[in-house]
Amino acid sequence: MDNRVQKRGEIISQEIRSCISLRYHTVTKAINKEFWNSASDTLHSLYVGSYGRNTAIDTSDIDILIELPSSLFDRYNNLRGNSQSRLLQVVRNVILNAYPRSDVRADGQVVKIAFSDRMYFEIVPAFKSWDGSYRYPDSNTGGSWGSTNPKAEQEAMAQKNKSSNGLLYDTCRHIRYIRDNYFSSYHLSGIVIDSFVYNAIGNWRWLNSGESSSSPSGTYEQVLLDYYNQHEISYGMSINAPGSNDTVSTSFSYECLEKVLRKMI
Repeated sequence: MDNRVQKRGEIISQEIRSCISLRYHTVTKAINKEFWNSASDTLHSLYVGSYGRNTAIDTSDIDILIELPSSLFDRYNNLRGNSQSRLLQVVRNVILNAYPRSDVRADGQVVKIAFSDRMYFEIVPAFKSWDGSYRYPDSNTGGSWGSTNPKAEQEAMAQKNKSSNGLLYDTCRHIRYIRDNYFSSYHLSGIVIDSFVYNAIGNWRWLNSGESSSSPSGTYEQVLLDYYNQHEISYGMSINAPGSNDTVSTSFSYECLEKVLRKMI
């Protein structure tokens, strides 16, 4: 019973959110000063990932996208070798100047900041495309450019959360809670959780005040597990991200997702 979805609301405290915001503005200001000749601490950045989609439950992975001038893309795209790795190093050095006492390192597609209070930021340098999506550097396997559309994902999540009276966000946060407390040795990514719940939730919602339900307790959780089985996610079938419809691989997450869903029954 205790493992069924509960109304959780915001889990990260306002005090911690204020600390995140302060650091977010510090990073943004450093980027704008270096690349945009601007003193702004708000332009050219946005929260992405679980925190940006309002489904995070801790500060172990705060993702921030920073937009760089398009002229930089042309410059690095025309370089020989792994130009993506070089771009990440340039961004790393800018952030290191802002946080010289923190562990700042380039890693794959991001620049990671490990703060002494165990809060972790991942900075995604990116270039805005005409359709609202962003191109970002991937320094793995020789270097390439990936594409993401976090704003479309966030807007789709927010709309469905509203129509479900908050059930969408609560379910995503609850699955993270079960994962972290019962299956922490397994991998289950935030984008897989959010994409799965977004697609599986259907028309389910929290009841309004004064409403009653004819469905027995646990029916909703069974619906989620049934969706998992019916769409063959246990075979590593991909799912689509909210809004952007980007393909989301479940190949490293499906085992843990099934364990979590069964724990919720």
